[in-house]
Amino acid sequence: MALERVTVFGGSGFLGRRIVRRLAGDGAEVRVAVRHPERAGFPAQAGKAGQISAVHADVWDAATVAPAVAGADAVVNTVGHYVERGDASFEAIHGQGARHVAAAAAAAGVARLVHISGIGADPASDSPYVRARAIGERLVRAAFPAATILRPSVMFGPDDAFLNTLAALARAMPVLPLFGSGEVRLQPVYVDDVAAAVAKALATPAAAGKLYELGGPRTYPYKALVRLVLEQTGRTRLLLPVPYAVWNALAAVTAPLPRRPISRDQVRLMQKDNVVSPGALTLADLGITPTALEAIAPTYLRRRGR
Repeated sequence: MALERVTVFGGSGFLGRRIVRRLAGDGAEVRVAVRHPERAGFPAQAGKAGQISAVHADVWDAATVAPAVAGADAVVNTVGHYVERGDASFEAIHGQGARHVAAAAAAAGVARLVHISGIGADPASDSPYVRARAIGERLVRAAFPAATILRPSVMFGPDDAFLNTLAALARAMPVLPLFGSGEVRLQPVYVDDVAAAVAKALATPAAAGKLYELGGPRTYPYKALVRLVLEQTGRTRLLLPVPYAVWNALAAVTAPLPRRPISRDQVRLMQKDNVVSPGALTLADLGITPTALEAIAPTYLRRRGR
């Protein structure tokens, strides 16, 4: 499909920046819709002069969303939060915020919409984050039935908040605490593969209305990922199993802090496997071969070991 103008909500984030660069590289004119456009700052080499522009939009303020999608051929919504702060609740961002984007896209006659959700989205979950993701998917479908929904697993890449956080902890602490026994399973996916999936979904008419779960080629127990980080950063640390009850107590005690180290919802997330469901459409169905963690992680983790 010839999509000349694409609006990317959350286009200055970890995934959003990759999507913007990918679409600009494919020749699209990309509008980056963010709360603080003055901070979006893409380098000149990210696209031809004037090809990438930033505009103000806040997904939980519907009045700012419509102008951001006006004139677009396609819309991508990458906005998401793992921690609730103030009015930025999971329901506001992943639920109503997603509805605002989908409704504005439908009203503007946008041809394609890709909505980024997450593996495990479930309206019956006891996790407010997971539940809000599922509510968001339902609201998006109601407003824009042809939307393509992508559910990535935890993403890795040079500036990720996943492996880099583990590397920082390994540098600062002689002992690394595990969630439970460290056996919960994850299927990390390379952020550039997710960006490629967005571009492929936009360009593939058959992807309209479908849901894809995006994971890497392997699943790992959390403990194995911690060991991989230690190996790549050249450190030896004791791994300490910590019961989930202790994590929940820590989350409760630190809840009033403005920058709490962990939330109760994050503890809930680490009690359930985050892997692609059997029978789900995947990266392979979009013609993408998932990139191995071992091929990318060493390129940036080794620098953290210095």
